[in-house]
Amino acid sequence: MALREGACRFGLWWVHVVWSKETVYSLRFAREGIEGEVPAQVLSFLNGRSCRLGDLSSVATVDGAPYAAIYRAVRTIPCGETRTYAEVGSQAGTSPRVVGIAMRRNPTPLVIPCHRVVAANGIGGFTPDISLKTDLLELEKNILSHI
Repeated sequence: MALREGACRFGLWWVHVVWSKETVYSLRFAREGIEGEVPAQVLSFLNGRSCRLGDLSSVATVDGAPYAAIYRAVRTIPCGETRTYAEVGSQAGTSPRVVGIAMRRNPTPLVIPCHRVVAANGIGGFTPDISLKTDLLELEKNILSHI
């Protein structure tokens, strides 16, 4: 299995992806790009054309992976919707604090849409920059308004 690596733009950020076929091993936001392609689903999503990232799998959701139950719960949040840390925790059988830790350690944001997990009294956090979370939520709202 040969891993591919590449990046594409999202606003002022680059989205770096390490992947093979339909499995994403790593996805991160960076200020500088790298050469190489990214999965078509990621490009389509970031260009505001589709919410179909569910076709991709994440190594973080396999049985035995840390926080796999939480990540699987987060993947069920529909595009354009949000859930609180407490709601995800209830679904995954854990506490909101553990959900927050899992979101911070998410190796494949977008594929595991941690931007859809919000605090009970606000937007919550997002690494590397909270503006990315608001931009991603706005992107999804725009995608849904054109469907």
